[in-house]
Amino acid sequence: MSDEVFLEQILVYGTVFLICAITVFFYTRKKRVKSEKTVEKVNVAKLEGLYEPVSLYPHIDLKSCIGSAACVADCPEKDILGIVDGVATVINTANCIGHGACFHACPVEAISLRIGTETRGVDLPHVNQNFETNTKGIYIAGELGGMGLIKNSVEQGQQAIENMVKNKKPSKPNVIDVVIIGAGPAGISATLAAKKHGLTCVTLEQDSLGGTVYTFPRSKIVMTSPMDLPLYGKAKLYDTSKDELLKLWKKVITEHDIKITENTKVEQIIPIENDAFKITTLMGDEYICHQVLLAIGRRGTPRKLNVPGEESTKVAYRLLEPERIKDKNIIVIGGGDSAIESALLLKDNNKVILSYRNDKFSRLKPKNKEKIELAVEDKSITVLFNSNLISINDSHVLMKTNNEDEVKTIDNDLVYIFAGGELPSGFLQKSGVNITKRFGYVMKRHE
Repeated sequence: MSDEVFLEQILVYGTVFLICAITVFFYTRKKRVKSEKTVEKVNVAKLEGLYEPVSLYPHIDLKSCIGSAACVADCPEKDILGIVDGVATVINTANCIGHGACFHACPVEAISLRIGTETRGVDLPHVNQNFETNTKGIYIAGELGGMGLIKNSVEQGQQAIENMVKNKKPSKPNVIDVVIIGAGPAGISATLAAKKHGLTCVTLEQDSLGGTVYTFPRSKIVMTSPMDLPLYGKAKLYDTSKDELLKLWKKVITEHDIKITENTKVEQIIPIENDAFKITTLMGDEYICHQVLLAIGRRGTPRKLNVPGEESTKVAYRLLEPERIKDKNIIVIGGGDSAIESALLLKDNNKVILSYRNDKFSRLKPKNKEKIELAVEDKSITVLFNSNLISINDSHVLMKTNNEDEVKTIDNDLVYIFAGGELPSGFLQKSGVNITKRFGYVMKRHE
């Protein structure tokens, strides 16, 4: 080999090496910059109280994660997950609403869906992979079992009924195959599935069709992805409002001549002979059935403040048809997303004061945080931090802040309280369903 040829080869190899080195340099720098940005987002999330989960969330096995970023790409929400130093990490975990897309996207199964952390437990009823509780014949689907997303609840309601069909008992006179308690996403889906599979069924709802969804403000976006609805098929829903979703449910229910018994609160589920159950309501009605599906929310009944005057008719725990409320002095109590969203919907036509007992908002969805900050800036909403409602009167309320000894008298027409809700533990325990506080509990996907 001549020196000239040798030098040419050296030049070619050197050029290739240089190109590779430059490519690697820019690639690694890009990854490093992205990693640093993710770390910054994590630090902000910790400061704003959004790093710790409040419901269902992704848990990452760092030993298995290969940093493919498939979970980040498939997550429908923004900044829930990111990549730091070649592995996935959670960011604004409190904003996760349990789509489960990350779980399915991970090529090495490094993600599990969990509820509760090592230090903060969550009360959950005992439910097996078939949605049956420790009491044979009583099933749970939807939010009560930990899966709060509408799409997941719809899937679970249908799957629970399919499992009941496998265990269907011989028909008996005056004995219903299944009583479904709750007409939210899981309950409606289960009711349609029961009709599809030929089960005799009664569905009881303590409020109105839609359950928790019905209590959302009318314009609130409730669906961001398609779902399969029994007797209907795939519903292609993107940026769907509460109104649109309720209209779809009513359409399917009407077309298939299905009845939902509304404004009927179940008092007890009583096991009786022959492995059946007697369902009693506060209205005194009774139903005998072979199987029961609990499709109620986790919050059960709204948590009250227990202040004088709270029994007044001017007090409400949910906001319905805000567009009809005008020229009122309104107090909204709470610092979570429900309180913020309600205050924002009321502000244009009313004088709104938002009272929150802490010194700043935390764990808000990014859009809500941005909107409330703008509303405070343009003075369309007055926010009282470190404040507590003392009493409610016909024409005013009494409010006290931690920074002042004096009690303020504030003109008032309506009070909306968003203090969360209480798990219906007593009802479940009387029904024989065991409840356990779970720490970092791995949720099964039932697929």
